[in-house]
Amino acid sequence: MSAFENAQKFFEACETAKGWAGCSPYVADNASFTAQSEPIADMKTVQEYCDWMAGFATVTAPGSSYDLHASSFDEANRKATFFATYHATHTGDGGPVPPTNKETHSHYVYVIEMNDDDKVSDMVKIWNAPWAMRELGWM
Repeated sequence: MSAFENAQKFFEACETAKGWAGCSPYVADNASFTAQSEPIADMKTVQEYCDWMAGFATVTAPGSSYDLHASSFDEANRKATFFATYHATHTGDGGPVPPTNKETHSHYVYVIEMNDDDKVSDMVKIWNAPWAMRELGWM
């Protein structure tokens, strides 16, 4: 499988709440994660992020979904990019307040670096978290 195909499989597994178990086949050991978004800014590994996404999508906002708008692969830099909108309603436990039953339709971008073994070695999530948090009634 190509680097881009593995990146696509990783993206789908992560966004459909497969957690680390579903994402790990596509990820290198100790793959790093960064985001300048308040709820996830302290996360340092892709594994942490995958587990957080799984919890959010199965506990805090069960039934979450996404629409993928565009994806690409830069072969020279071995980077995959995914632009999507995440749809979620806060109906479950978790989050900074009890369930609000409010929904978000939040745009985000993944920039994923693939190593020479065609596995995720680094991921950056670009996300306007305050927008999503306001829509969910958390701010």
